[in-house]
Amino acid sequence: MADVADRVGNVTRQRYEQLVTQAKDLIAQIARAQFALGDMALEIEPMRSVGGSMPNGTDDLFTVTESLQMFADDIGVERRTVEDWRYTANRWPKGRRKEGVSFTVHRILASVVDEVAAQVATDLLKRPAVTEHVTPAERVRVVTELTRDDTVAKEVTTGLLRQPAVARTAMRDDTTRMLVNRAQFDNSNETRERIRQRTPAVRAIEHTIEYLDLVGSCHGFVATLGRLIPQLRGQEFTEDERETVRRQIGRVRAAADWLEGALDNGEFTLDEQLVQLLKGE
Repeated sequence: MADVADRVGNVTRQRYEQLVTQAKDLIAQIARAQFALGDMALEIEPMRSVGGSMPNGTDDLFTVTESLQMFADDIGVERRTVEDWRYTANRWPKGRRKEGVSFTVHRILASVVDEVAAQVATDLLKRPAVTEHVTPAERVRVVTELTRDDTVAKEVTTGLLRQPAVARTAMRDDTTRMLVNRAQFDNSNETRERIRQRTPAVRAIEHTIEYLDLVGSCHGFVATLGRLIPQLRGQEFTEDERETVRRQIGRVRAAADWLEGALDNGEFTLDEQLVQLLKGE
C-alpha cells in the first residue's frame, strides 16, 4: 500500500501527475476552442473605432450588438460570453497567444491598456511558469494596471479581502479603514432606501420608531431633571460651574427651539451654526 506521503487526496502521486498532464491538455484545448470562437465573432463583427464603418465600406444591416446576439443565440450561449471571446481574440492575435496558458489568463491580461504594462504582461506569458518567476515588483505593477478597470478592481478587492490575513493588514491602515467604514455606511443607507421604496410599510415602522425615540428623549431629559433638581437643594456652585451649566442650558434651548420650528415647518435639516452649537463649539 502506498505511503500517505506519496498520495495526493485519494490518488497516488504518479496518478496525480497523470491527471495534471491531462488537465493541462484539456485547458489548452479549451483555450484553442475559445480563441477560435472569438475569431469567428471577430469575422462576423470586426473591431472598429467608435462611429467607424464596416471594413468593407458596406452599410450596417445589424448593429454590433444585434449581430453578436444572433450569433450567441444560434450557438446557445450568452452574448456577454461571445463579447468576451471576441474582445480577447482581438487583443491577443494568433501570433501572440501563448500555448498552455488558459484563455482566462489571456482575457484578464487583455484589459491591460497601458503599453508598458502590456509589455510586462506579454513577458509574463512567455515564461514557463508564470506564477513562479515573477518578482514582487512586477506582480504589483501588473495588478495595479489591471485594477485600473473598475470591474476588475471590484472583483480583485473582494477576493483579497476574503483572505483573513490580507483583511487584517489592510484594516491597519487608517485611510483604508476609514474608506471601508464610509463605504459600509453608504451601502447601508442605499440598502435602507431601496427597502423603503419597495416596502412602504418599512418607512411607516421607521417613522414610529423615530417618533418614539424623539418623545422618549424629551421625556428622559425632563425625568432626569426631575430626579436631579431635588438633590441640588442646599448645594453651592462656583462661578465656573454656573457658567458651564448656563452654556449647556443654551444648547438645550437652541435644540428645543429648532425642534419646535422643525415640527411647525417640516424642515428637519440642521444648519451649520446649530451643528456647531450642539457640538459645543
